[in-house]
Amino acid sequence: MVEKQMVAVKQLPVKFSGRQRSEFFREMKNCLDIDRPYLVLDCSRLANMDRSVILLLLCCLEEAMKRNGDVRLAGVSSQARAALQAAEADILFGFYETNVDAVASFRRRAAGFTPRDNQHAAPMRDPQGIA
Repeated sequence: MVEKQMVAVKQLPVKFSGRQRSEFFREMKNCLDIDRPYLVLDCSRLANMDRSVILLLLCCLEEAMKRNGDVRLAGVSSQARAALQAAEADILFGFYETNVDAVASFRRRAAGFTPRDNQHAAPMRDPQGIA
C-alpha cells in the first residue's frame, strides 16, 4: 500500500532582501513542521542566486531532512544552477523543469522509484575519514 503524501509547492520571489529571506524561512519552517515534509521550491522567477539564497535553500533542505522529508527545485535557470554548482550544493537537490515534474518525483518515490538513487555511488564517508 502506498502512503498518500502531501507535497507543498512554494514560489521563490524574484529578489530576496534580508527581511524577505527571514520571512520566507519562517514560512518554510511552518510548512516543514510535519513528519516527512515534501517541498518543491519553484525557482522560475528567481533572478539571482547568491550565497544568501543558496544558504536559505540549504536551511530548508536541512529542516526537511530532520523530519525525514526532502526538497526539490523546479524551474532553476542555468545561471542559478551554475551558482549552486560553484557552491557544490547542486548535488544535494533534485532539479526538475516544472513544478508538476518535481511533485511527480515524490509520487514515484512513494511508489518505490527514486530517480536520485544511484546504486553505483561510493558509500558516504565521514569528512574526517572515519567510515
